[in-house]
Amino acid sequence: MEPGNVTQSSEFLLLGLSETPGQQPLLFGLFLSMYLITVLGNLLMILAVSSDSHLHTPMYFFLSKLSLVDMCFTSTTIPKMLVNIQTQSKAITYAGCLTQMHFFILFGGVDDFILTVMAYDRYVAICHPLHYTVIMNSQLCGLFVLVSWIMSAVISLLQCLMVLDLSFCSNLEIPHFFCELKQVVQLACSDTFPNDIVMYFSAGLLGGGPLAGILYSYAKIMSSIRAIPSAQGKYKAFSTCASHLSVVFLFYGTSLGVYLGSVGTHSSQSSATASVMYTVVTPMLNPFIYSLRNKDIKRALERFLGR
Repeated sequence: MEPGNVTQSSEFLLLGLSETPGQQPLLFGLFLSMYLITVLGNLLMILAVSSDSHLHTPMYFFLSKLSLVDMCFTSTTIPKMLVNIQTQSKAITYAGCLTQMHFFILFGGVDDFILTVMAYDRYVAICHPLHYTVIMNSQLCGLFVLVSWIMSAVISLLQCLMVLDLSFCSNLEIPHFFCELKQVVQLACSDTFPNDIVMYFSAGLLGGGPLAGILYSYAKIMSSIRAIPSAQGKYKAFSTCASHLSVVFLFYGTSLGVYLGSVGTHSSQSSATASVMYTVVTPMLNPFIYSLRNKDIKRALERFLGR
């Protein structure tokens, strides 16, 4: 089959989670509900942190940025999926697919880096409490966030530019509910070896690097907690990390499960279904995880909603 260059007028077809007509209204209602909960929950978290001066600390500064990124991360995929279900169309333009891919990688990368910075924040707070305010100053916190955005943007742009050089055959069906990079590259007729190299390098940089930083921070934290003599002191120190650890396990556990599982199975449809966990469910649950066990967030939300 002769490869043909894809122009901006060409379209990909997003097959979605199910092609059964009877399941479409259920999927629409389910994902619309989850999307609204995600946006509302994360928006309330941002407003609660910004409106309460007691929460103007590095930990809550990063939490508000995480909530913003989670909203954007989910918004790159779900609205288009809902539109396609409602209009009974599977089409997405080539330019739209590239745009979706760019922002998905961008926000996913920033999410990774912010989770890493939050782990470092907890490391400084527990292992170096007397120097916490000096180390975690506003300039450093702002620099962490800026570097997270810049690194993610560079990697995302590089990935999309590599896709621009690919040629595609007539089969442009993506067995997913969004333009996932790996699925798009697999549709190409031209040589994808350079894309694969960049893809795995980027995955190591955006996924492996931050994960290594998180594991190192928590190794130091656990070592410091073990040195605390009282059980109450150990519990108090660990409780400041519990919410962040839950989010890390949820995000990395589901995302690694999807990509490691896709190596052992040839079912793209099952991979698409599993990816709902880290693209939709995790951003939706994050505000609940951080607010249920956090008295400061609860008080801030009560003050904000009671206005």
